[in-house]
Amino acid sequence: MINGLIGRNRPIKKPTPFRQFILKVHSRCNLACTYCYLYTMADQRWRHRPPVMSARIADLAAARIAEHVRSHDLTDIAVVLHGGEPLLAGPDRLRHVVTAVRDAVGDAATVGFSLQSNGTLLDRRFLTLFDELGIRVGVSLDGDAAAHDRARRRPRGGSHAQVTRGLDALTGPEFGHLFSGLLCVIDLANDPIATYEALLAFSPPAIDLLLPHANWSNPPAGPAGAYAAWLIPIFDRWFHAPVRETRIRLFEEIINVLLGGASAVEGIGTSPAAMIVVETDGQIEQSDILAAAFDGAAYLGLDVGNDDFDAALRHPATIARQLGMTGIPGECRECRWAAVCAGGHYSHRYQDQKGFDHRSVYCADLFALFDHIRTALVAALAARAAASPPALTVIP
Repeated sequence: MINGLIGRNRPIKKPTPFRQFILKVHSRCNLACTYCYLYTMADQRWRHRPPVMSARIADLAAARIAEHVRSHDLTDIAVVLHGGEPLLAGPDRLRHVVTAVRDAVGDAATVGFSLQSNGTLLDRRFLTLFDELGIRVGVSLDGDAAAHDRARRRPRGGSHAQVTRGLDALTGPEFGHLFSGLLCVIDLANDPIATYEALLAFSPPAIDLLLPHANWSNPPAGPAGAYAAWLIPIFDRWFHAPVRETRIRLFEEIINVLLGGASAVEGIGTSPAAMIVVETDGQIEQSDILAAAFDGAAYLGLDVGNDDFDAALRHPATIARQLGMTGIPGECRECRWAAVCAGGHYSHRYQDQKGFDHRSVYCADLFALFDHIRTALVAALAARAAASPPALTVIP
């Protein structure tokens, strides 16, 4: 089920090749997070997938990645080891996946490897391996102990103590260069500034602040505007800090687009989607975040044993996410933030019987956030212009 735009608009002439490959090395998790889109929402196909990606599937995926690199003359790509919890795959399997991709791609392109973990299993054994293989590590943390343990729980209690132990090992002098940042899911029950300061305590190079995955048929917990009200104090603290405390990708990408640039964050701007997922069973699929929409929303009917990634590029579901401004929902076309928002995150647009041709369920929050950030940016540029003519203009 796609958004119906394909029937009304001509597909783009030349698709954007995939540059980010999400390899689901393990399909299970050792936490039971209350907001998890993968295990608690509409798509439950994970129950029928192999728990771990086999060596055979890893080798096939690696060959397909190398094939895509060479057929599109890509000079650099990103490979993300993901789950579930990818550390459950174990060191040997992780080594095999990384080595298989590196061997297959060879000198054709630079491959950047990263891994997103809940942090509970991070220890010296894994970190030594990641150092050897050059794998950057991101960790999920929702704030201090009370904030984090509200949602990110083990079967018998919270996980904050285990996560912070792993972060202490990761952020120390020996392995700190591997630390890529923290991922935090917004919980309106948590104080925003206290949450931000708890994240800053680990000196992350970057922070991802994520809206809980929701849609019109499965709405978010808070009322319209509540998530913007949560984010804006953090933006003000971050934007007006005398020195940059960290990168916050959501805010940075909004600023990039307001200044006329492109965005690397899905749900901001009109940049074409350029990522693809390989599941543990070898299925080639769209973003697993679509699990929040409906059962099989990410399904393309392709697998690495029989299909190349160009088959995924030609699929109508991929085309629908690479249409730029013509791909945004019809009701968003006249909005002042159309080019900045593009209708919001694709998954957040979904509504039963209507598909994805709908504005984001977070529309009110996005509108307020964009408006606030633009006002702050204009004021900052005006202040700078007092000393020298401005080199940048903001989207009106």
